[in-house]
Amino acid sequence: MEVEYTLLLYSAILGVGFNLLFQWIFIKRKKFDPIKARSSHSALATKTGGIALFSSLFVCTLYFYFNRNEIFDFTLLLPLSTIFIIGVYDDFYEADFKLKFFIQIIVAKLFIDNGFLINNYYGLFGFQEIPYLLAQFTTIFVFLVIVNAFNFIDGIDGLAISFAIFALIGFEFLNHSSALSSLNTISIGGLLSLYYFNFKKERKIFLGDAGSLFLGSLLAVNAFHYLDSSQLVVSGNRVLLSVGVLFYPLVDLLRVFILRISQKKSPFVADKNHIHHELSKISKNHFIRSLIIVSLNFTIVFLIKKIL
Repeated sequence: MEVEYTLLLYSAILGVGFNLLFQWIFIKRKKFDPIKARSSHSALATKTGGIALFSSLFVCTLYFYFNRNEIFDFTLLLPLSTIFIIGVYDDFYEADFKLKFFIQIIVAKLFIDNGFLINNYYGLFGFQEIPYLLAQFTTIFVFLVIVNAFNFIDGIDGLAISFAIFALIGFEFLNHSSALSSLNTISIGGLLSLYYFNFKKERKIFLGDAGSLFLGSLLAVNAFHYLDSSQLVVSGNRVLLSVGVLFYPLVDLLRVFILRISQKKSPFVADKNHIHHELSKISKNHFIRSLIIVSLNFTIVFLIKKIL
């Protein structure tokens, strides 16, 4: 436990340093997040939060690697780095969604090869353990859904950060201090340091696609780990509890897709029809909207756990 608190502190300090460094570099080079019709901000901002978050993780990993202390499976850095890089590319050049899907499929397969696989439906559709080929297709599909669902909720200040922290802590509780604990702790520390910069009125810092794709992938891996039937975890229906933890982004993704298709629009074209945008009728404050969403999601998980 003491090691986890130390990791949290160090990653938070690194996060502050990297956020300041990359923000300074991007402002100096005039690389700002453009203000568009669907933007929720009107101040100067840089999309460097994801770069700072990944840099904190990378530096922490290097430190433990050279000290021969594998606090988590370091091979996970390969797929996480791949999804991070396509996110950085998307932040600068707005990558075609087909390219992002292709890279996401490759990343999902890399996670599968690392042993992260949905190999049991736990009674869903009447199935328990499933064949390996079906397990791979299921894992890839679920990975695509989770990553893109999380990417979709990064639309107002603090929401993606708050939800990622909530979901990572939720999976930590469900997994009972898993092999991903140190990786999750470093990521949470990096996210905590981003809060201040994300809510500033001027010179804001956003996660960007680099951060949201990275975090979406991390949440997906935690879900796969929880759904692995070989893991000793908190009792209950694993499928329902996993959906419960990720309830908001999954419901928002489904809702937005239905709306866009019914309006004969591409489901991948961004707009301001997300639930967090609709909540502006209740409050214009981004923090309050984020708090409402995370609180409701926590209540859903709590009720599912009570019922089960």
